[in-house]
Amino acid sequence: MLTFTLRRLGWAIPTLLVIALALFALIDLAPGDPLAQLPLGVSPEVEAEMRAALGIDRPAPDRFGLWLQQMFWIEPAQAVNALFGTGWAEDMPRLISWQNRAPVMQIIGERLPQTLWVVGAAYVVGLLLAVPLGIIAALRQYALFDHLTGGISVLGYALPPFFTGAVLILLFTTTLGWLPLSYDGLHRVEDWPSLRYQLWQMTLPVMVLSLQTTALLSRYMRAAMRDELRAPYVLSARARGLSEPRVILLHALPRALGPVVSVAALGLPQVFGGAIITEQIFRVNGVGHLLITALKASDWPVVLTITFLLAVLIVLCNLLADLLNAWLDPKLRHG
Repeated sequence: MLTFTLRRLGWAIPTLLVIALALFALIDLAPGDPLAQLPLGVSPEVEAEMRAALGIDRPAPDRFGLWLQQMFWIEPAQAVNALFGTGWAEDMPRLISWQNRAPVMQIIGERLPQTLWVVGAAYVVGLLLAVPLGIIAALRQYALFDHLTGGISVLGYALPPFFTGAVLILLFTTTLGWLPLSYDGLHRVEDWPSLRYQLWQMTLPVMVLSLQTTALLSRYMRAAMRDELRAPYVLSARARGLSEPRVILLHALPRALGPVVSVAALGLPQVFGGAIITEQIFRVNGVGHLLITALKASDWPVVLTITFLLAVLIVLCNLLADLLNAWLDPKLRHG
């Protein structure tokens, strides 16, 4: 297993370097100038000094090399300094936002808890709904429940988050008045009433994000459970007189969860991608909202860092899926 893990890590590192180069090239060639909104009366000398202060007057290879150094050494060293009080890379230039003139990682760290609240809750809710729905649909194959869950799953996976968000706002906020429209990013969870309010204001964005997760994983759970229920070992367990719940929960379910766990790991970045749109709809002051704001302001350090971190998340989730598959199937470890 260790050899398999090291081999996968060996492929992940050059993959991230290629992704970093591609992202930097795309953003560097993209239209937009962070100094485009300067007043017309600003002299060329002052504008040149501002470009030098932002570092955009340097050649692209130099800027790319500095960004790699900041992402892979300076910013991780600063994180270690904050945790353990060390003095690594203290005098080296950090990655600074052009718009806020603050360290990019510090800005992302301030916004990340809001995104994790919504995305984490949505993924947990999606998993908790998908597994039992898939099991029941497999047990009642071609029955009314199976057809209903299948149709709702196809519809839920096909509809984009901005559409389902608008429909849920119209239903639960405008018509019924049950749930709030906007998300209070300044709210802090300190006791039980504040936790209840946090869960209440998270309900709409969590419903939007968990819909696609539930739709996708429930179909995979149904297919995997259906295959396992037809396996010879399940027929043998039933022939030995084991009860149906015992056959399903102790024999069929553990094996059926293998492919579902892999799909769940691969689908996590998709939930973060949906959160970018969902945060705009419900005014969640998270990383997705920060990315949209940075795009509008041509704040390329923030845009590049967030998109690269999403790419890192995708690579890590693929690595996690490979490791889970190898752990569940020894043939993959030695193949």
